[in-house]
Amino acid sequence: MERTKIILDENELPKQWYNILPDLPTPLEPPLNPATNEPIGPDDLSPIFPMGLIKQEMSQDRYIDIPEEVRDIYRLWRPSPIYRAHRLEAALKTPARIYYKNEGVSPPGSHKPNTAIAQAYFNKKEGVERLSTETGAGQWGSALSFACSLFDLECKVYMVKSSFYQKPYRKSLINLWGANVIPSPSTETQAGRSILEKHPDTSGSLGIAISEAVEDAATHDNTKYALGSVLNHVMLHQTVIGLEAKLQMDMVEDYPDVVIGCVGGGSNFSGVSFPFIRDKIKDNKDVDIVAVEPTACPTLTGGDFRYDFGDTAEMTPLLKMYTLGHDFVPPPIHSGGLRYHGDSPIISQLYADGIMRAVAYHQTEIFDAATTFARTEGIVPAPEAAHAIKCAIDMALECKKTGEEKSILFNFSGHGHFDMAAYDTYFNGEMTDE
Repeated sequence: MERTKIILDENELPKQWYNILPDLPTPLEPPLNPATNEPIGPDDLSPIFPMGLIKQEMSQDRYIDIPEEVRDIYRLWRPSPIYRAHRLEAALKTPARIYYKNEGVSPPGSHKPNTAIAQAYFNKKEGVERLSTETGAGQWGSALSFACSLFDLECKVYMVKSSFYQKPYRKSLINLWGANVIPSPSTETQAGRSILEKHPDTSGSLGIAISEAVEDAATHDNTKYALGSVLNHVMLHQTVIGLEAKLQMDMVEDYPDVVIGCVGGGSNFSGVSFPFIRDKIKDNKDVDIVAVEPTACPTLTGGDFRYDFGDTAEMTPLLKMYTLGHDFVPPPIHSGGLRYHGDSPIISQLYADGIMRAVAYHQTEIFDAATTFARTEGIVPAPEAAHAIKCAIDMALECKKTGEEKSILFNFSGHGHFDMAAYDTYFNGEMTDE
């Protein structure tokens, strides 16, 4: 039985991003200046972000035009396909219909270029010469290096130390597109040196790497900072995923009962879910929105909803979000992209309001699900994407028990071709649950 591939014509590539902010039932609490506890304004963000992105961060416009230069580059891989997972359904013997949006078809192999291209464009437009950033598993770092190569920008990537050594070919890919990547914490920033002095054997964290990248941008006049998740403008850019998915589901006359995505900071989850959450809020659609996270870093399922720093060295504004604490260093699990102490303020508010829910899994059961998926659908999932797969399989098996013919859509956020060392650990019986 073959899987069904649902594709759009390139002319159906969205012309606008969807901004969920004006549709939120509860408005977001503003970011705060940590020195004054007063709301920050555009001028407070201008040392590290270009004004074009700052305006998007604070915009209340429901739809924001995608520049044609960005759409031209999107066409290298967008619209991305949706697949009906017939073989997985048959293996599970479920009456559920399982669909997955394959973001692994982008050049860097994940959803991350959806915002990397946009961020590089707006920085280049304002005369920025160099971007600094952090990366967990290397998906974001490779995406930004790819984007910077297209816009002739220099790029410096601070990669979480555990992932830097777990995933050497992500480092190679970042180098291939011309960027400079180093393990974090490093000796090149005051933030990095301070952490190493206190914790010389640390495995690193996204919070630490963010501190280094922000410091880099703040201390170089030609440099701005680029973030791959969490902030509003990043969530905005990713909504091309869900906007395309709605059109594709319409093509097969289906609509999801469940929408699933893995969550670290929240970018791929927001991308697939926000257009459907809009339907739930505005049109009372009965759709179950599920975020999936690792038990080793259970931000939504185990964190507190409060103001916190986005980084370890306390250089960022205070954001109201679900957080495990900005000094929390997660265990070095193989899902490096999900090892972040906080979540997007938008996702956090939606979770607090009960519009979506969250579940958490151990990494061995994640790799069980990834193996099932690869042996039926033939595609190797990244460990992050395998979280969404595990949830989709569990829900499909529940349908098997109840006889419900639910339509399940999940975001396949990236392939796992650079994660084979993690699969070796799994097959060798050496993987542990934290």
